[in-house]
Amino acid sequence: MKLLSLRGRVNKKYFQAKWLELLARVKTYEGMMLAIIDADRLLDEALIKKRFKGKTAGERLVSAQKALSDNDAVWYAHKLSNRLVHEPHIRLKKEEAKKALIGFKQALTDLGAL
Repeated sequence: MKLLSLRGRVNKKYFQAKWLELLARVKTYEGMMLAIIDADRLLDEALIKKRFKGKTAGERLVSAQKALSDNDAVWYAHKLSNRLVHEPHIRLKKEEAKKALIGFKQALTDLGAL
C-alpha cells in the first residue's frame, strides 16, 4: 500500500458524495443499471486521479491490479457495466447489481477514494 500513497491524490469528499448519489438511485430497476454504469465511471475517474496507466478503463484496471484487494470482484463489476452499456436487452438481477456495487466499493476504498 505504500506504493499507492506515492500516486496522485483523490478528493475523498467528492468521491463519497458521488457514491452516495449513485446509491440513492438503486431503488428502481433503471436506477440500479445506471448506478452500476456510474460506479464504473467513478472507479475509472479514481484510477485516472491515481495516475494508473492505460488508454481505457480496462487497461487502467490491469495497471492497478496490485493496488486492489479483490481483482475478481472489480472485473466482474466492470464487465457487468460494459454489458449494460453494450447489450441493451440484458436483464439485470438484483444479486448481480449488489455483487457489482460491492466490488466497485471495495476498489474505491482500496484506492483511498472512499
